[in-house]
Amino acid sequence: MLSMGIDPGIALTGYGIVKEYNGSLKLVTYGCIRTSKNEDTCQRLLKIYQSLREVMVQFGPDSAAVEELFFNKNVRSAFQVGEARGVALLAAAHAGLETFEYTPLQVKQSVVGYGRAAKNQIQEMVKLMLNINHPIKPDDAADALALAICHCHSRVLKMKGIL
Repeated sequence: MLSMGIDPGIALTGYGIVKEYNGSLKLVTYGCIRTSKNEDTCQRLLKIYQSLREVMVQFGPDSAAVEELFFNKNVRSAFQVGEARGVALLAAAHAGLETFEYTPLQVKQSVVGYGRAAKNQIQEMVKLMLNINHPIKPDDAADALALAICHCHSRVLKMKGIL
């Protein structure tokens, strides 16, 4: 089973794909889609969509996990993240992926065991769980891998409607 995590953002959208096989997790790929603030919003969203679709076609994940939008003090930033999130959901739908959504709290609890974990704690646990020896950069890619891991841990419960 290949699970894709997507951490949406207008400037940086992280993605990561994890393979779950017989209860163990293995890194498949990860990366980040960068857009320039010099481009108009439509072009930025198109780049995110096209890049996510390319990754989906290349690696063929079975499902996608996208971070739920949380309230942000900066309303403009929240709208832009929401737009990028919508594009990620659309890309997954066009790829025929069953898509699941997780809050940052759920991801932290699943990966670290503590809902208020710091970013560095999440990154370290992702490295340990996927047997990665180097830092995962940028943070958005590490967050996307954490989403994929969370989905692997929660998949059965989500599919049964328990979570």
